[in-house]
Amino acid sequence: MAEYTFYTHPMSRGQIARWALHEAGADHAQVLVDLGSRPPALMAANPMGKVPTLVHHALDGERVITEAAAICAYLADEHPRADLAPQDGERADYYRWMFFAAGPLEQAVTARALGYAPTDPRQQGMAGFGTYERTIDAFETLFADSRPWVCGDRFTMADVYVGSHVDWGLNFGSIPPRVAFVAYAERMQQRPAYKAAKAVDNALIAEMKK
Repeated sequence: MAEYTFYTHPMSRGQIARWALHEAGADHAQVLVDLGSRPPALMAANPMGKVPTLVHHALDGERVITEAAAICAYLADEHPRADLAPQDGERADYYRWMFFAAGPLEQAVTARALGYAPTDPRQQGMAGFGTYERTIDAFETLFADSRPWVCGDRFTMADVYVGSHVDWGLNFGSIPPRVAFVAYAERMQQRPAYKAAKAVDNALIAEMKK
C-alpha cells in the first residue's frame, strides 16, 4: 500500500496537493473522484466530500488531512528530507503568506468572481479581506524587496500553496498580471516537481475531454 491515498479531481484544488506530493517525494496512490458521485470512502474520510483529501496511512493509524494549505504544511513536516518546512528565521513569512493566500486572497478572488464587492466599511470589516484591490496591493508587497520566494532565497512549501494561487489567478484572470506576479509564476514553472505534477493533471484533463 502507498503511504498516502490521494482523493482528487484534475480540475480542482487537487492540483495544489499533487504538486505538494511531488515536491515532498511522497509515495501516494490517487483516487480520481467523480464530483457527481463521490465514493463512500471519500465521504467517510471527509464528510464535505471535497477534494483534495489526503489519507496518511501512518504506522500509528490513519490520519486524514483536508484543505489544500493544510495538506501542503503537513507534507512539509512529514518529509523533512525534502527541506520544504520553514527554518527558524522563515516561520513568520511562511505562515503569514500561506494563511494570507488561504484567507483574504481566496476570499477576495471568490467574492469578485461572484460579483460581490463590499463598499461599506462595516461590510469590508466583516468580509475580512476588505476589498479586492486592497488585498492584491497587500499581496504584491510580498515581493517588494525583490525576493524570489515567499521566505526569501529558499523555496519552501509555502511557495507551492501561494504560488498555486498566483499561477491559477494569472491563467484565469483573477489576479492581475503585475510584473512581480508574472515573474514569480515563471520561476515556479521551472521546477521539476511542478512540471511533473502538471503533466499528470493535464493528461487526465485531456482524457476527460475525449
